[in-house]
Amino acid sequence: MKRTINVESLRQMPIEEQAIELVERKCIGHPDSIADGVAEAISRALCREYEDQCDAVLHHNTDQGEVVAGASLPSFGGGRIVRPIYLLLTGRATKCFNGTVIPTDATAVEAARTYLKQTLPTLNMERDIIVDCRMGDGSTDLCDVFRTCGGNAVPRANDTSFGVGHAPFSEVEQIILAMDEEIASVLRPKNPMIGYDLKIMGLRHGDQMTYTIASAMVDRYCSSINDYVEVTEIMKEELEAVARRYTKRRVSVAVNTADDIKSQSLFLTVNGTSAEMGDDGSVGRGNRVNGLITPNRPMSMEAASGKNPINHIGKIYNLLSTEIAKEACGKVDGITEMYVRLLSQIGHPIDHPLVASVQVIPADGADFGSISREVEEIVNNRLANISSITERVIKGELKTF
Repeated sequence: MKRTINVESLRQMPIEEQAIELVERKCIGHPDSIADGVAEAISRALCREYEDQCDAVLHHNTDQGEVVAGASLPSFGGGRIVRPIYLLLTGRATKCFNGTVIPTDATAVEAARTYLKQTLPTLNMERDIIVDCRMGDGSTDLCDVFRTCGGNAVPRANDTSFGVGHAPFSEVEQIILAMDEEIASVLRPKNPMIGYDLKIMGLRHGDQMTYTIASAMVDRYCSSINDYVEVTEIMKEELEAVARRYTKRRVSVAVNTADDIKSQSLFLTVNGTSAEMGDDGSVGRGNRVNGLITPNRPMSMEAASGKNPINHIGKIYNLLSTEIAKEACGKVDGITEMYVRLLSQIGHPIDHPLVASVQVIPADGADFGSISREVEEIVNNRLANISSITERVIKGELKTF
């Protein structure tokens, strides 16, 4: 059956030519990102457990987790937690199959605690956080849709929903992702005071870029106000250098602009996350599957993290749309910008969306007919091999936030 693929020329000012661009990223220790990361870790763990116990991935969705903030008393040289963070694991999972009981709740708790240990190594798992699992059983009608996905059959969509992706990334988008990587791989290992909860907000106003960084600092590695100020200045200098690798536009970076140095009102924490001192978090409230929040671009509001990777459109189509856009922009000449939207219809095979809509801003003088044919072929091939998304998600090769 022929797929419904529509490629159209989009008459729109490219993002790099617009006067204002806003881009945001909530980094790994932000409460919303903690919720996303835990949800996705649980889904992957359940997939492995189901495959071990039942030789197939069973129906589950663990995309309803909540981080309830604790309370702390940070202090130079090391403070303490006075009320632990509360992590609530909810969602749905198949708990029994053909007479076999699957330890879904125990698997979820273990996956959550393992993820937290790896992500927030400063956290005292015995004292600083409570992990509480309250997962229910899967919805009967959705489990029925899921069961028909067994064997070699193409999975049937669990919902009528859509996924959205775009490419290429703008300079601001690239810079924010590069800043996050620089902090994680270079700056934090050299300066362990830098915590895990950061928000990076980028503004491009014409040819002026301003990046505002909110970074939690870990108090046990900070002996004085001078240490604190020194590290914020290092971050400013190093992150400005990162930005200049990607752009010739003017760049400025500001770190922890809410600080009041004179009164020593600082973003100082015990464990490097605001989840210990008043900030809650929810799955799906942070980054999209491309790792960014991009109000200048079309976006889906789906919470991809924790959704099952077999037939949940909210996960699969958002990941696939982004990959299609990246591949096409990398292989097809003459594309200035590209937007992909995939719409499912519940109960129908996921490799045949109700529509695959592609919008292309062609470069001046480009042959749109040629672009359209090449892009349609890429979309068609990607849909025909949609199961690769599932495989890579289970292996942890694709990020959802």
